Parts: sequence; structure tokens; C-alpha cells
Amino acid sequence: MIVRVPDIPTEGLGITDAGALGSVYRDPTWRLERVDLRLERDGAEVFVTGEIGAAVTQACGRCLEPVPVMVTAALDVRLMPRPATADSVELAPDDLDVDFYDKDEIDVGVLIETETTLALPMKPLCRESCLGLCPVCGGNRNLVQCDCQQRAPDPRLAALKDLAARFSR
Repeated sequence: MIVRVPDIPTEGLGITDAGALGSVYRDPTWRLERVDLRLERDGAEVFVTGEIGAAVTQACGRCLEPVPVMVTAALDVRLMPRPATADSVELAPDDLDVDFYDKDEIDVGVLIETETTLALPMKPLCRESCLGLCPVCGGNRNLVQCDCQQRAPDPRLAALKDLAARFSR
């Protein structure tokens, strides 16, 4: 959904119908479940606040099996017109919530996809007790029990063996 900045009314614009946005994700397995956004204009700047919820599929961080994940992201973004020197924009620490728009148009779908991606868990797990992959044969230890012999640790790393124990004292 493209929103033209001059068309945003002075009282703001609310977006609450996820179906009206259509397909906002490039990955067809991701679904936007709910959206509650507010766009408010202050001159050339546009403030986007609200919350989105999406159902996404990720790979388990241990066994690599697909995992359905519900993602909720709170949005608090300030959009500004892209400066003429778009290749070299220097941002101050207070500008970490700033993004840019081009030609007086804001692509709400791109904004939603970006914020959903930023809210994804770092290491999703299919379950807490996931056994992961066998380091020798690569088999999924949740599905098969392999009889692989564990490799001996690399002797070059022996000096690091007790490092964690020394620092935990």
C-alpha cells in the first residue's frame, strides 16, 4: 500500500485492516495477522506509530526444521524525505528511529516487512528440548538416534578448555 504524504490528513491516518494491505511480505509463507498503525504528518516528516502482528516461518536454530512463529512488533518510526545526498547520510544517535521516503510516497508494506524482520527472534527453537543435529552425520537427533562416535576435541583448543570455568569464579 502506497500512501502519499500530501494526502495524509491533519488529524492523521489510521490503518487497521490487514486485508486491505494485500500481500506485504516477499516470503509467501508469512502472513500479516493484525495491524494498528497511525500515520501523522508534521510538515515533511511523518510519524508512524502502532503495532503489527504476523505469523512467520523460520528454521529452528538447532535442528533446522521449519517453526511457525508469532511476531508482534511495536512501531515508532519517523520518516523524512530522502536527502539529495542519499548515498552518504550521517545519522546522529537520536536518529536511529529515522527512515526515509522517496517522491512524497511511503510504502507501508515495506515498512511493515522491515519492522517484522527486526522483531524476529534471534534463535528460534521448535521446542526447548530440541536435540539439534548430530555433529558427525548431520542427522536430526529429534527424529533418529544415530550411533556416531563423538570426535575427540581438537588438541589445538585444549588451552581454551577451562577458560569459562576460570572466569566464572
